[in-house]
Amino acid sequence: MSTAKVYDVIVIGAGHAGCEAALAAARMGCDTLLFNINLDSMALMSCNPAIGGLGKGQIVKEVDALGGEMGRIADKTACHFRLLNTSKGPAVQSTRFQCDKQLYRLAMKNVLENQKHLSLRQGLVDELVVEKGRTRGVVDSTGFFFGARAVVVTVGTFLEGVIHIGNSRQSAGRAGEIASVKLADNFRRLGFEMGRMKTGTPPRLKASTIDFSVMDRQDSDPGVKPFSFSTKELRAERLPSYFTATTEQTAGIIRDNIMHSALYSGAITGLPARYCPSLEDKIMRFADKASHPVVLEFEGLDTEEIYAKGLGNSLPPDLQEKLVHSVPGLEEAEIMRSAYAIEYDFIQPRQLKRTLETKLVAGLYLAGQTNGTSGYEEAAGQGLWAGVNAALAVQKREPFVLDRSDGYLGVMVDDLVTRGVDEPYRMFTSRAEYRLMLREDNATFRLMKKGLDLGLISKDQYAELEDQLRRIDEGIKTLKSTKIQPVPETREILEKLKTKPIKNATSLYQILKRPEIRCDDLKVFGVFADDPGDEVKRQIEIDAKYEGYIQRQREEVERYKNLEAKNIPPGIDYSVIPSLSKELVKKLTEVRPTTVGQAKGIPGMTQGGLDAILIFAKKIESEEMNKRRREGA
Repeated sequence: MSTAKVYDVIVIGAGHAGCEAALAAARMGCDTLLFNINLDSMALMSCNPAIGGLGKGQIVKEVDALGGEMGRIADKTACHFRLLNTSKGPAVQSTRFQCDKQLYRLAMKNVLENQKHLSLRQGLVDELVVEKGRTRGVVDSTGFFFGARAVVVTVGTFLEGVIHIGNSRQSAGRAGEIASVKLADNFRRLGFEMGRMKTGTPPRLKASTIDFSVMDRQDSDPGVKPFSFSTKELRAERLPSYFTATTEQTAGIIRDNIMHSALYSGAITGLPARYCPSLEDKIMRFADKASHPVVLEFEGLDTEEIYAKGLGNSLPPDLQEKLVHSVPGLEEAEIMRSAYAIEYDFIQPRQLKRTLETKLVAGLYLAGQTNGTSGYEEAAGQGLWAGVNAALAVQKREPFVLDRSDGYLGVMVDDLVTRGVDEPYRMFTSRAEYRLMLREDNATFRLMKKGLDLGLISKDQYAELEDQLRRIDEGIKTLKSTKIQPVPETREILEKLKTKPIKNATSLYQILKRPEIRCDDLKVFGVFADDPGDEVKRQIEIDAKYEGYIQRQREEVERYKNLEAKNIPPGIDYSVIPSLSKELVKKLTEVRPTTVGQAKGIPGMTQGGLDAILIFAKKIESEEMNKRRREGA
């Protein structure tokens, strides 16, 4: 083996996790090398070319607030814009953009190629070089050694990936790209606990062969905000989406041929996601349903390819054609790319520290589907987190960690390292206990200071944010200090605003708490003469309408932080704590929680178990204190 140089950070895999990891490390000043099997497939959207969605839009906003790239690229390349859950409160509203698949890839490639301190290399990494429990670099398929102080592995579905189409099996990381077999073997030899997961992708159809006239059309929502704080305007091009549904004929084709499905023939052993079942699964598990929705979305502005969401399956090509033709509007549809299922290896994430560094090998970080997650957004968030912590470790700085009250990223990482996974992990708003505080609209206000401290956000960007914060604060103070009296003139104004009259002197802030009142409605009382901007007014409205709820969550967070602050001594032997069950001893030994708060999140943990750990921890601390006293004497 030979090497040209030693890098600060090497990132393996340039999917959404790898791109964010490499950019973060390089932007923090680390000499970084990014490997990908094919440099033309960096940031390729293997499945639906959409960014965001319920719970996922929050992650994209948080990645952007910390200095990541996904939100900026999505803003540049999106061609269909939606704000989801608009009928509900701001805590669960999420943005979703349908992007141009090729434009997204090329835009990210351009950013990577022009990033200072970042080198790109096409190649397959076969081995992690580990000496005395620490990573020293990697070896590629040619036998060449590349030294590194830290390595981030983000190989997606490539770890011994196998594609299934009917009875056909092909070793691949995704269609047209080779799998990473030797690296998977390397992880096993190093002693990592691994598992097998399954995902899939639907067929791509030719647009000109589809009868869209019989389908329901959905256009972009007006007035949707960009993902990135730095984006001032979204592109003008728009593409529609279309809705149709499967039929009883579709279900019959699947039921009559289920033995030909790789999922039901026993060929696939990997764990599928319950929340995103294949069409075979839907038909077999929900036999009472007459139909299942199918959404057709364009893969780009200059392509005929249509992503047929809802038709994912692992049937042979001839049966896929019959299945597609059984759907209204798709009777003559031409399949350009077959649907397929793919199974792949993952590393059980309970083996990771909260920095996403492995407990087994120092200097080795894992992110994305390698950790058993699914989704571009989850991958990007972990990639940023791992890349930042790899850089901080190289620079001998304090690690970067968010807790569950700081952001969805904190929720995700805590879930992964504390609970592990038994199916592909996906973010939902329901996973976040403090979701009213962790809204999509306030991600920038919550996290940009941390991005500034890391060196990923510029001073100019932060100054712009501070100006917004100042205007929000001033607006709230103005409304709280401006009171209106129960006089005829006021009564008349409130009547025109279709809101109830007041009986006593009332602040405009209290008036704004009413669901039917907006900031602009209050201009009639002489406030907001100099319009502070839509985003500022939105934050003021949310602050007023949800003040009580937000305050209660803040109090909960304080109680949580007090619990989180109670440390558990490292190296504690849980097997000697008599009141703990064998199952809890096993889980605690695997996770090695550093705080009581983290221990509380372990599945199956009881209050009695927590009390026993606290008593034992206090006993250890007391013994150590007595020992130091004796040594001092």
